[in-house]
Formats: sequence, C-alpha cells, structure tokens
Amino acid sequence: MHRPPHEIELMQRALARARAAGDAGEVPVGAVLARGAEVLAEGENRVVRDFDPSAHAEIVALRRAARELGNYRLPGTTLYVTLEPCAMCAGALVHARVDRVVYAAADPRVGAGGSVFNLLDSPHLNHRCLVSGGLLNEEATALLDDFFDQRRG
Repeated sequence: MHRPPHEIELMQRALARARAAGDAGEVPVGAVLARGAEVLAEGENRVVRDFDPSAHAEIVALRRAARELGNYRLPGTTLYVTLEPCAMCAGALVHARVDRVVYAAADPRVGAGGSVFNLLDSPHLNHRCLVSGGLLNEEATALLDDFFDQRRG
C-alpha cells in the first residue's frame, strides 16, 4: 500500500514519543494526532509517572489536542500510534470523532482495532474510525520487545 510521505514522518514522531516513554520507565507507546500533515498534539504513556491508569499515549494526545482546539470533538483528524489501541482508548477515539487510526504494531492481547475487539469500526457505535495497521511495525515491535526483555531481566 502506498502511503503519503507525511504518514511515515508522523509515525516516526510517534515512535520518538514511544522511546521517550520507555526511557522514563513507561511501556514504550507514543501517539501523534494530526489533521493532514499538521501535528495537533503528541503523547506518550504516562501511567506510572502520573499515577493515572488512563494516561495512555492516545488519551494524552487527545486531551492535549482538545484543550488546544477548545473542543472535545476532533473530526478530520488521524491518530498515529505505535501500538493498537486498547478498549479504553478506542472508546475515547470514537467519542472524540477521530476519523482515522493508523497503528504500527497489533496488540494480540487487548487490541480493540481489530485484533481482539473491533471497537474502532463497530457498527454498534455512533461513530466509526477507519483503521489501518502495520505502518513501521518492525520498529514499534522491536521497541516493545526490548522493553519487556529488559524488565524480565
């Protein structure tokens, strides 16, 4: 599949946020919310640092963009995230009316973008996100594998 160059650049930015999260002792997941090639907000996992179970990369980016734009609805946007969103994050993306979600690595344990559940594109919800996975999958998977290998000792 041919992708516009800005999509690769935006996922590379998400990977940089993921590396920052990993360096801080968080699970290395990063996200970038954009409208076209324009970055609206970035986020990385902050669960441990913020003592907040909801501080996943996607939620952090959504909160920042909503505050910046003065609106909790974010139509016309795409979220680039290094790991397939979980059910919590998928629900927030649907409620925010994000148009597209592009993820790098699938999450076969709790992925809600088609791997385990498909909340992002569910016909039962009032909004559906277009979903595509695999963009820079190898880099994202390597970051996660290295992080968990180090934690296991």
